[in-house]
Amino acid sequence: MTTLISGGEVVSPQGVTPADVLVDGETITAVLAPGTAQTLGLVPDKTIDATGKYVLPGGIDVHTHLDMPFGGTFSVDDFETGTRAAAWGGTTTIIDFPVQKKGGSLQEAVDTWHAKADGKACIDYGFHAILADVNESSLKEMDVLVDQGVTSFKLFMAYPGVFLSTDDQIMQAMYRAADNGATIMMHAENGAAIDQIVTRAIAAGHTEPKYHGLTRPIALEAEAVGRATRMAEVTGAPLYFVHLSSGEAVDVVAQARDAGRNVFGETCPQYLFLDESDLARPDFEGAKYVCTPALRPQEEQAKLWRGLRTNDLSVVATDHCPFCFVPDKQLGRDDFRAIPNGLPGVEHRMDLLHMGVTKGEIGLARWVEIAAATPARMFGLYPRKGTISPGADADIVIYDPQATQTVSAQTHHMNVDYSVYEGWEFTGRVETVLSRGEVILADGEFSGSPGRGHFQQRSLSQYLV
Repeated sequence: MTTLISGGEVVSPQGVTPADVLVDGETITAVLAPGTAQTLGLVPDKTIDATGKYVLPGGIDVHTHLDMPFGGTFSVDDFETGTRAAAWGGTTTIIDFPVQKKGGSLQEAVDTWHAKADGKACIDYGFHAILADVNESSLKEMDVLVDQGVTSFKLFMAYPGVFLSTDDQIMQAMYRAADNGATIMMHAENGAAIDQIVTRAIAAGHTEPKYHGLTRPIALEAEAVGRATRMAEVTGAPLYFVHLSSGEAVDVVAQARDAGRNVFGETCPQYLFLDESDLARPDFEGAKYVCTPALRPQEEQAKLWRGLRTNDLSVVATDHCPFCFVPDKQLGRDDFRAIPNGLPGVEHRMDLLHMGVTKGEIGLARWVEIAAATPARMFGLYPRKGTISPGADADIVIYDPQATQTVSAQTHHMNVDYSVYEGWEFTGRVETVLSRGEVILADGEFSGSPGRGHFQQRSLSQYLV
């Protein structure tokens, strides 16, 4: 089946161009000057009128946690509900995180996640692997998984006793990545130091949600970022920091990048739009905003936007890890340490970044770059994903920049009972979504089916020097 998307403006990292897009089956076959299809006598099976709309490559969210165990519960979106919500928000590919168990193997974790996704995912997906138990066996498995298209591995400098890797373990994993070309992804906070602050807060009777933020200071994020960049410098491993939340942390990344090192930074919409005052909301409402790293003072937002403009921050992903307010977040009503860490957001990333466009924080080209093109290049999906060009998968979003919407838990499609953006009005809305050439969302109706999403074997990062 051939489809012609006509009359729209194609947005790419190079700019905005009026163009028609021709799709044949699952693939983009041509990007044409407006009206060229008719001049050439092409008669598509289906025509979609995109007049007055943006035509974008489908968004790529490289940081989600679907059906993930954490703190005695599970994130409440599985691969069906989470990928469906992603599609509603203009995301056509996600990369999720299989979690290695202590004493278990990396391969077992990846196999478990394949079972979670198979038959459920509505859009395409890939995996990073969480390396929670660094030993000789798991280091060897890194090589095997790279051959399977799992080319990035996440370690934690936080959560002692659960996920934390010691410096010597991090060095071992980095040396292995330097050899096989994989990217090390890092959750950078000094977890051991943070635990000391938490212990003092609890001893003083401070149990409210706001203390989740007050016990995780910016300085201990920046310290961990600095330590990790130095270890990457010594080992030669590519290093990607997830969910950076502060200007101090971005400054450390910028210094490493200015020195020509393979160091990259990601931030998330919650750090661009929410702040620490949300954690102090009364009646335990602050628990809805508990995530790690914690929300920061409002003045940090401008520093993060600047980092996106200068490319010291390269990607915006969601860290989508949803837990219901009732009952999940209630686990920590008497002790903030027991509040499951994570926010829902996979549905709203593209719209929030478009809000950044309307506010003048970034341009249209940068919007597409940080939401689709760079994630594809960073994690070995380009040029199959992240671009509207001949030969690419026909993952295409038609976006109406004039439409308005009001966000609410009553109308969103994530499987969670609250929204951190409740009542916010957005200008801009996804109108139509094609995933590998199939229209899965149009006219306010979702027509994609569980199980149609394909696992994406990824190559190495295309940004390595």
